[in-house]
Amino acid sequence: MGVSAGELLGRFLWDVLPWLSDPDIEYRHRSAMISQAPASFMACRSPDRWLAFSLHPEADGVTARVVPAGQPSPTATPPAAPPETATATAPARLGVMYHVLQLGSALTEAVTAQQVCEVVADQLLPAFGGQRLAIYVVRDGTMHLLFHTGGHEDFLEWLEGVPLHARLPGTETLTSGTPLFIESQQALSRGYPGTPTDEVSSWAYLPLIASSHPVGTCVLGFDEIHPFTEKDRGVLTALAGLIAQALERARLYDSEFALARGLQQALLPHRLPTVAGIQTVVRYLPGTSGMDIGGDWYDVIPTDSGVCLVIGDVEGHSIAAAATMAQLRSAVRAFAAVGHSPRDAMAGVNRTLFDLDAGLLASCCYIHLDAHGHHARAVTAGHPPPLLRSPDGTTDALDLDIGPVLGVERAITYPETRIALPPGSVLALYTDGLVEEPATDIDVGIDRLRATLAHARADSLDELADRLLHNARGSSYRADDIALLLTAIRAPRPG
Repeated sequence: MGVSAGELLGRFLWDVLPWLSDPDIEYRHRSAMISQAPASFMACRSPDRWLAFSLHPEADGVTARVVPAGQPSPTATPPAAPPETATATAPARLGVMYHVLQLGSALTEAVTAQQVCEVVADQLLPAFGGQRLAIYVVRDGTMHLLFHTGGHEDFLEWLEGVPLHARLPGTETLTSGTPLFIESQQALSRGYPGTPTDEVSSWAYLPLIASSHPVGTCVLGFDEIHPFTEKDRGVLTALAGLIAQALERARLYDSEFALARGLQQALLPHRLPTVAGIQTVVRYLPGTSGMDIGGDWYDVIPTDSGVCLVIGDVEGHSIAAAATMAQLRSAVRAFAAVGHSPRDAMAGVNRTLFDLDAGLLASCCYIHLDAHGHHARAVTAGHPPPLLRSPDGTTDALDLDIGPVLGVERAITYPETRIALPPGSVLALYTDGLVEEPATDIDVGIDRLRATLAHARADSLDELADRLLHNARGSSYRADDIALLLTAIRAPRPG
């Protein structure tokens, strides 16, 4: 191959070996990965050394075997053309078009502004041979850095906070709507005296304008002098509009997402009350599958006769689910405040859901802890069973009499179960997002959570809650919201 292993590790084969910079070779590699089927091809290393490549896909990559080969016969599969058969820039131009197509496809799947920026960097830099990229956006009439890669932290820092009317390449390209291609530091000094070079030799400033609205500026930096061909200029100009549309759409999504999450957080308790004899800790993780907000809720309600622990989940992920959650939470607090028993409170909440006519179902678990002694009465409406960790570490799912989920039938009675809570025990209430996994029975997830609770250190209730959520918090994808409410039963003080 003509290179050392160290030069290849961690890099794309065709980026290291210019004579392999043919989109057909990259296509064969990607096809082998996707189809998981072996593939082979031949390529010529200048001037006349032919190599045969055999690709063998595996679960975590592709093993490639490369051996010398004779010149292929005319009837053989057409090999990758050697560099001498075309101009030096031909493979690069084909590579540009491949990355352009990839960029257009990937931008349709990018949802957040960060994802859009990463897609642009991943495709534009290798397509045009750039080393640095920065994207500045307009906020309150000034430029602000949204994303940068490939350079030092100070790359284009002089653009930060600059007003749009400033005479700088990053702003003038946006106000004029015309891309700027600066091929040398001398050209930059002539056009914009005093502008820092950032140790860059060539720049492409692309205005990001969507629906006649200035969104920002995308800047490509080249460490070496880079002449921009007419084709380069045309392609980059066209891509600027595509990037602008994707970025504007993503920024709108980010704003709406933040608004939705803010609404959801506002509907949940800001802090838990301090109750003698127990310690409570709560954790809430929103789902990551979309912008819609969920209906998980929790509450700790002190009463004259003790304290009520509540956790529930309204079906669906929408504003309607969140609104219904807020109304059910208020109903639970109202029934608890007037001294209703757990069974009567749950029946009342069920009637409330019917009266709301929301067309949604909900699950709920309601546990009333006695003010004196260590006993409780529990009622559940189709909710996953609470877990109880005894002082010796033994942990079990509580065997409660289960009532139907809320919203199935208006006139329903809910059975109560009396449970003992010895001093030093820990009670865990949670929603199904913590224990449900695709194609897996929920009982498997509950037992996995039970085992984690049994073996985790319980020196700190906060640390215990974080341990139970360790896997969920580290996952890049959560299909559902997660609520967790832990309650530690304290031993009575001597005397």
